[in-house]
Amino acid sequence: MEVSSESKSIVTKEQLLDLYRKMFVIRRTEETLAKAHQRGLIHGACHTYVGEEAIASGVCANLRDDDVVFSTHRGHGHALAKGVTSLELIAELLGRDNGCSRGRGGSMHIFSPEVGMMGTSGIVGPCILQAAGGGYSFKLLKTDNVSVAFFGDGATNNGAFHEGINLAAIWKLPVLFVCENNQYATEIPFSYSSSNPDVGSRGASYNIPGHIVDGNDVLAVYETAREAVRRARAGEGPSLIECKSYRTRPHAEGMGDFTYRTPEEVEQWKTRDPIGRLGKAMVAKGAATQVELDAIEAEIRAQVDAAYEEAQNGPYPDGSTASDHIYASSVPEARAPSQKSTRELNFMESTLEALDEEMARDPKIFVFGEGIGKRGGNFNTTLGLYDKYGAERLCDTPIAERGFIGMCTGAAMTGTRPIVDFMFIDFALDAMGEMLNQIAKVQYMSSGRLKMPIVLRGACGILSSAATHHSGSYYPTFVNVPGFRVVLPSSPYEAKGLFKTAVASDDPVLFLEHRGLLAMKTVVPEEEYYIPFGEANVVREGDDATVVALSVGVQKCVQAADELAKEGASIEVIDPRTLAPLDIDTILESVTKTGRLLIFDENFGPCGVGAEIAAQVIDRGFDDLDAPIRRLNGVHTPTPYSPSLEQAVIPSQDELLQTLRDLLAE
Repeated sequence: MEVSSESKSIVTKEQLLDLYRKMFVIRRTEETLAKAHQRGLIHGACHTYVGEEAIASGVCANLRDDDVVFSTHRGHGHALAKGVTSLELIAELLGRDNGCSRGRGGSMHIFSPEVGMMGTSGIVGPCILQAAGGGYSFKLLKTDNVSVAFFGDGATNNGAFHEGINLAAIWKLPVLFVCENNQYATEIPFSYSSSNPDVGSRGASYNIPGHIVDGNDVLAVYETAREAVRRARAGEGPSLIECKSYRTRPHAEGMGDFTYRTPEEVEQWKTRDPIGRLGKAMVAKGAATQVELDAIEAEIRAQVDAAYEEAQNGPYPDGSTASDHIYASSVPEARAPSQKSTRELNFMESTLEALDEEMARDPKIFVFGEGIGKRGGNFNTTLGLYDKYGAERLCDTPIAERGFIGMCTGAAMTGTRPIVDFMFIDFALDAMGEMLNQIAKVQYMSSGRLKMPIVLRGACGILSSAATHHSGSYYPTFVNVPGFRVVLPSSPYEAKGLFKTAVASDDPVLFLEHRGLLAMKTVVPEEEYYIPFGEANVVREGDDATVVALSVGVQKCVQAADELAKEGASIEVIDPRTLAPLDIDTILESVTKTGRLLIFDENFGPCGVGAEIAAQVIDRGFDDLDAPIRRLNGVHTPTPYSPSLEQAVIPSQDELLQTLRDLLAE
């Protein structure tokens, strides 16, 4: 029945009542939360959706239960429209254990993957990229599911908007990009922050449909979204929908509202209230009576009031669970080779073989990176795999690190297993927000209901006058971030076994490959094997001093130990293999035997991994030390280009030998 002059939608009475009911559930729940905030019962921020109910309701009415939604900080309405209950949402904002994020998220971090609500974010923009990643999963898995990003007008000035829509467009992903243009990004008017007043018109720039609709007309939203969903399911690609609307409450409850807009403006927009508009249209067209609508409202008020009372009576999470779900509960099973081998491979050949074995085992694994398709990668990391597995699983990307890393986050959340080949790990820095704020935290914020099986690999280290933008390592940063596994193999044998474990893991893994090791050859067994994380390797046994060395430093320390053996010294060399988790017990056992410790790391000293190892050894093994702990690091400087300068910032073999001699003499 046609009930709106702005819309040509023909829907049944039942559909109209469902839309009305959904909008009123959102409105009543939000009003209840606003009052709870005023009473001091909400412990943090509260971003309500009052005034914009037509958008979430109209879009989500076209979705199936197994379609997915990624949202922004103003996500209450999206959660309720997708199937989160008022009880679960209210309990979350009250910080209770029966909240949809188990009390870990509050207003800005709402997770309910059971109903396809994949999460909201306090950072502007990631939802756009994650929704594109969900679309990539569905393309790879050959399903007809749809992924939706809801975001505000402020996000359209963020790089994630361009990168996400462009990537979805070039790969024709089944995604709806829904911009809720409520005229203000916090307090900045859209009329000031954008030179183009119409977000929907930007669709033409990406060669996709772009729509501009009245976001307070639920039927206009419903009709536009219905066509976009149809296109997506049919494999015709993404759509951009701008819904012009308005939030009639402050950016967040308790914030001042009239330094940037006027009471008159707010009141004028209230006259366009989406719930009242639909109700009046339904009554005018005979689709419903006012008595029916009043009965729906009374029923919903009672339901939300009951949910509020139940949420208030719910328990707070047990403090002992505060560190649960940082990492996946299951880990890949260790498997050692059962037979000796004489076959030798170099570093890149070993990881290539590992990747091939894992991709053959699991069709949900895919690789993103620049030049990793037909070309086979800058360091031959994927050589030959494109012809074997095809373009969807070996996917060349544009130079858009934030974009495709954010996509991988959404892909991992929706059932696939991304591997990112950065070429040089320095390039990851363009995506640090996605890595530290999203990838590292999703498992935790979702209480373990979402996994994050992503491998982020790249060449690291100082070599061959690559200068300061191609020589970084950055592993101390990631060791400091809860959620990441950090792996530094020191040989081809280690590289294969650790890489297979990384790919099979349900945690995000930073896998760093020092360029000084890439040509190195060692024996690598033909059979499959997995080296567990968190188990250091005693590379060389000794009795007089312990050396803990990282990555390329392991080989240098073995050479130094061999040299000192000629002088009668017995040096034990330990390779941690992984820094997160760190096997401190093996290091302590060695120090108990030798009484001396040197930590050798070509990376910077301040706030580095060596400082952490030293602190833990002092804390737990101080009485076993016969001499102060020594550290040998590179110079704390950006990496210079000229060979003479480059060599000056790396500890030399002579420095290493002298440091060990000094330690032995103490």
